[in-house]
Amino acid sequence: MSKKVNILGAQIDKITMEEAKAVAMGFFESEGKKVIYTPNSEIILYASRNEEFMEKLNKADLIIADGVGVVYGAKILRNALPERVAGFDLLKNLFPLMAANGYSVFLLGSKPGVAEKAGENLKAEYPGLVVAGTHDGYFKDDDEVIAEINSAKPDLLLVCLGFPKQENWIYDNRERLEVKAMIGAGGCLDVFAGNVERAPEFYCKHGLEWFYRLKKEPWRFKRMTALPVFGFKVLFKGWKYKQN
Repeated sequence: MSKKVNILGAQIDKITMEEAKAVAMGFFESEGKKVIYTPNSEIILYASRNEEFMEKLNKADLIIADGVGVVYGAKILRNALPERVAGFDLLKNLFPLMAANGYSVFLLGSKPGVAEKAGENLKAEYPGLVVAGTHDGYFKDDDEVIAEINSAKPDLLLVCLGFPKQENWIYDNRERLEVKAMIGAGGCLDVFAGNVERAPEFYCKHGLEWFYRLKKEPWRFKRMTALPVFGFKVLFKGWKYKQN
């Protein structure tokens, strides 16, 4: 059985949280610069309609199933993933280990002040974690930001610019960045800063995180329409497999 699952063209790693944590920690000691992407159903649907973006997505060193829809999609395609490995949860698992080993993180993204607040909260929650630097996501000069990141020389770079901007930015600047690993982490900084509340455990456990977010942010309704479209496309793909 393949160690990846092809979901509408996206090559998702068949990996548990414990395995993903070990792989990510290994990146800090390995040669080269490693990239982690955390696609959910919406991102995979977008990639399935954008060949160039799909190519960028699949060139990552670790691609984890962030959304429960991705996990269900793999089941429909009869190549089940062991579990959901959300980017936020992976980071929560990594930070204590990073703190214990003296690894550093740079926070990039969100509105002015958010990354700084997130950094303060993370240092308080994980004593020993080195926050090498922060920068908001409202920048126009890549060179200036890259110079700031490279000066800080972080082990891990969180790029929280929202998709597809964060994945495109990482892909375009990967070779210029002097970091060990980088991850497209979406809205994680706002959660770490305390500006956005993560869905309670009940919603996460039962695959209803999207419903909780919709209740809190009704303006997301248009984006949420990607979920049923993704579902229908995967069901059709699964039906085609059965016919062959």
